[in-house]
Amino acid sequence: MSSSEIPEFQQSSQQLCILLVEDEISIRETIVLALTTEGYQVTVAEDGRQALTLIRSATMREDGTFSIDLIILDLMLPDVNGLDICRSLRQQNNLTPILILSARGSEMDVVVGLEVGADDYLVKPFGLRELIARCRVLLRRSRLSAQTTDQPVLEFEDVVVYLEECRVTVRGEAVSLSPKEFMLLELFMRHPRRVLSRDQLLERIWGTESMSDPKTVDVHIRWLREKLEVDPSAPQYIVTVRGFGYRLG
Repeated sequence: MSSSEIPEFQQSSQQLCILLVEDEISIRETIVLALTTEGYQVTVAEDGRQALTLIRSATMREDGTFSIDLIILDLMLPDVNGLDICRSLRQQNNLTPILILSARGSEMDVVVGLEVGADDYLVKPFGLRELIARCRVLLRRSRLSAQTTDQPVLEFEDVVVYLEECRVTVRGEAVSLSPKEFMLLELFMRHPRRVLSRDQLLERIWGTESMSDPKTVDVHIRWLREKLEVDPSAPQYIVTVRGFGYRLG
């Protein structure tokens, strides 16, 4: 398939849609046959660049789900390798389940694949029954998650706050915040680019404890920056507005 022949994902409500990213023709054709026999809709990409184009062109269904339900991803691909694709998707907060296929099966290879955001890792050569079983598990888990975790989410650039879970990710990685740090971040996320003074932050976050020294705010901001920023000494998220306070962005 040439890059000019990239198909669009169909908006079928009956079939689950799988994107298969595999450059070896024989493996690709075998997997496509097995998955379509199981009733899945399969779209293929032969290299990493084509895969990214397909993912960007995918849309949302009427029920709010993404039109790609699962990505089966080879690691050794032309143009853009599988690890970079996986890492890029997670940094963009794309949570589509990813099953990595690879001939590299050492413990370290598997660990690296999972750490960059893959949901599962299958070593070549593999049995088709095992592949299908793993696909079913990932799809079932994803559908269940979509039904049960409909929650308020706040996003600003690479920072995502899941309010009901009290969970935060930055550049696709989970970070652990104290309750006060979480409350500060939520307040900033709800009012991006708005300058908040130390007194306002003390009143909103510490409440009846607001008679505390305003330096308490500075200390918590410093701790928050250490967890959010690439370089806490040159913050990109929590910015100081001298003489006034702090703002997000």
